[in-house]
Amino acid sequence: MHRNPPRPWAKLALAATLPTALLAACGGSDGPPPLPQLSAAVPASLLSCSDLASKISFPNTRITAATDVAAGTLTVAGQPVGAHCRVTGRMYERVGPIDGVSYAIGFEMRLPRNWNGRFFYQANGGIDGSVVTATGAVNGGSGPTNALNMGFAVISSDAGHAASQGPFFGIDPQARLDYGYQAVAKLTPMAKSAIQTAYGKAPDRSYFGGCSNGGRHAMVAAARYADQYDGFLVGDPGFRLPLAAIANMAGAQKYAALATTPGDLSTGFTTAERKLVSDAVLGKCDALDGATDGLVQDTGACQAAFNLDRDVPTCTGARNGSCLSAAQKTAIGGLFAGARNAAGNRFYASFPYDNGLSPNGWGVWKFSNSLNLDSGGAGIIWPVPPEDPATFNGPNFTLTANIDTLLARVAATNAVYTESALSFMLPPNPSELSKLKNRGAKMMVYHGTADPIFSSDDTTAWYDTLRGNNGGDAGNFSRFYRVPGMNHCSGGPATDQFDMLTPLVNWVEQGQAPDSVVANARGAGNAVAVNADLPATWSATRSRPLCAYPKVARYKGTGDIESAASFSCQ
Repeated sequence: MHRNPPRPWAKLALAATLPTALLAACGGSDGPPPLPQLSAAVPASLLSCSDLASKISFPNTRITAATDVAAGTLTVAGQPVGAHCRVTGRMYERVGPIDGVSYAIGFEMRLPRNWNGRFFYQANGGIDGSVVTATGAVNGGSGPTNALNMGFAVISSDAGHAASQGPFFGIDPQARLDYGYQAVAKLTPMAKSAIQTAYGKAPDRSYFGGCSNGGRHAMVAAARYADQYDGFLVGDPGFRLPLAAIANMAGAQKYAALATTPGDLSTGFTTAERKLVSDAVLGKCDALDGATDGLVQDTGACQAAFNLDRDVPTCTGARNGSCLSAAQKTAIGGLFAGARNAAGNRFYASFPYDNGLSPNGWGVWKFSNSLNLDSGGAGIIWPVPPEDPATFNGPNFTLTANIDTLLARVAATNAVYTESALSFMLPPNPSELSKLKNRGAKMMVYHGTADPIFSSDDTTAWYDTLRGNNGGDAGNFSRFYRVPGMNHCSGGPATDQFDMLTPLVNWVEQGQAPDSVVANARGAGNAVAVNADLPATWSATRSRPLCAYPKVARYKGTGDIESAASFSCQ
């Protein structure tokens, strides 16, 4: 890993800190010693582009092209991206011994002409499989800027398999491991070497970011590769993805049983019924933060204030959108409390009640993706042994699977699949991040409170454990921000447009810890994309502070209710 050259003042600075360090070692300090402060990145210019295809040399790597991209050719977040070089390539090309399919880790790097000295690893979502444009998002979706336009060198990859395979890459044991964590281990040193060749120096600072599965990748990297990255931007992390997917499949079985139209899960909990519950949540929780504004800021207090059985009418006749049946309350209440196995033990987190349940983005995950995405993971990518690809039917698999059997198979191994999904998909010991902490690296995590697939309660519980492992406060190296109303990575009745990369860089390189981040609504006229889930009563430019947990944004009592300036984190 690149290290900055020694500076004349470094020895003096070290000498100045020795007495404090010695006192701390002897118990003479009031608290733990301060964490290391990493230095700022130093900009540089791209040496050349067209000859990079022949100049970049790294083991098990084939560069396929290096192409100049003129300023303005690419537009992201409504902004023309500056001139850069696009490098494409493949690593570890091979043929799978079981399925005979060709595999490789495909990637692209985008290298700015005017480089800020930083590297950004763009972790992608879903089951990967596509080398999407390497721009580097600063939030979960429709962010106001991007890492590439900020001057970062950015890499994107397919994590070792092609999208055309769908989930069937899971037949190959190595493809499973690359998807889980090993592609990052292989791509990181190659990318840093390529940057050294392109600019004449390695990156001074390296950052890792993504949302959804990309958030899982980021948490895995924080646990496994803390020595390789200085900042981690983690969005709506599916860090227990196999368990979350199986929980969603268990939910699909419940919704299928409630459905009034056989085969249409959405009729088990209709849009009108979801709005009924969302409105009831608002009725109990909206004002808890001091403002009746269509947002539940105090998520924790809301869970105590709202009761599904008490606060939503129970149908005495046919379901008509104005009530829930007793069977619905039992099933849906159980799902929000957390999916359980046959013995009654909860195997995935609870979900918080929130007013973001009615948008289509919430329903798609519950009623469609549970049949068509989660089934592929639980049936092919993670289990030992996998299902037979020749006869596999995703929706049928979801609706007929035994949940306990699914849980056992994602924890299993055999002679072919020697590492279980609970090992290769999950970050090892995610609440023990001493390596990250002690070298001065930082971590910012955000999660929508109405995320329908990965629960913000799960991330909250993780962060509470991290706090407990660090004397009750992990805020000197890791901060967590809940995004009220936001669905999975974006959308919902939420202020879901923000830039968390800039404050992360300022924290890593300048020591400016971010107590809050201003987020904006994407109303009519938004330069990036309009959020169709916004209530008509909101200002198109509403803003709110996203507060570092456990603080909550509360109205100051005066001021424009549409402005973040009228709220404080308490």
